[in-house]
Amino acid sequence: MAQMDSLWLTNPTLAYRDWQAREAAGADHRPFSARSIIQHQAMFEHFRRHLLARSATVASFGTADIEAFWQTADGQSYSQATRTRYVKLLDRLCRHLVFTGVRLDNPAAALLSAERWPDQEPAPQFLDEAEDAWLQAYLQTPADDLAGLRSRAIVATFLATGITASEARAARLRDLLPDANPPYLFVPAHGPRDARTVHLGDFAIPVLRAWCDRRATLPVEGDLLFTLTPDGRPITDMSFGRIVATALAEIGFSGAEPSPRTLRNTYCRRQLLSGRSRDEVSHMLGLASNRTCDRIAATLPPADEPTHRSSVPDTQAKANR
Repeated sequence: MAQMDSLWLTNPTLAYRDWQAREAAGADHRPFSARSIIQHQAMFEHFRRHLLARSATVASFGTADIEAFWQTADGQSYSQATRTRYVKLLDRLCRHLVFTGVRLDNPAAALLSAERWPDQEPAPQFLDEAEDAWLQAYLQTPADDLAGLRSRAIVATFLATGITASEARAARLRDLLPDANPPYLFVPAHGPRDARTVHLGDFAIPVLRAWCDRRATLPVEGDLLFTLTPDGRPITDMSFGRIVATALAEIGFSGAEPSPRTLRNTYCRRQLLSGRSRDEVSHMLGLASNRTCDRIAATLPPADEPTHRSSVPDTQAKANR
């Protein structure tokens, strides 16, 4: 067996990363974009950890292991589109492993025919105005420790700026200025998105100021704004997702997608509710088109219907739900 093939057994994470970079391509036979490669690697790593917990490997897993994956805590929250993406990824992986002799079969092939992309684009997930207010209040409660402060600061950044997970992952300590007048986050240019400055919501300033002060004293390599490890590695999408989901559980949110994207949609909706134009909000989100704003705008009440804003309940009571 060639060295690359044996690497699938000894270090599947490295083998997958190398395969993605050198050979993997989509249905149109074009190489995946850098963003897609990062997403695929995170998905593969999540599934690999699932296999490890079941004492299975990329060479031995079967349909039962995939079905068990849907029953995990994360798997049960996956949308139809996410499940389809996973099955496509596993089918592509298994076909490669069969071709190289690492596997004898493709357990994802049968599942692929059963999975379908949603007929309609799923409705955007967001916090309604009461939930938005509850989460804002929760973020202003004192954190018990470093991890709690970091988690509050991460959630506050998403909710107060509408940035994406990839933008939060790349943010540097110097990009966040909670003491400026007005306070803001600088988002550098990346891909097709131009650099932009996003002003912070008032509710987020205390926790972000506290985090910046604390982050500046931590013995962490590099200058990333958020990191979970002393060596300064960026936070993964899965870790961001868990942090956001935990905060949303504290306020009793029961939506289908407790994720950074839901907070980005909430930020977008809040800006539209405040009277900002779709062009302006799209620019604040770093988007070249109004498609996202149009979808969120469709969830707003009619102009002649008054918007009902619930008062913020006792924060500690919500946190203990």
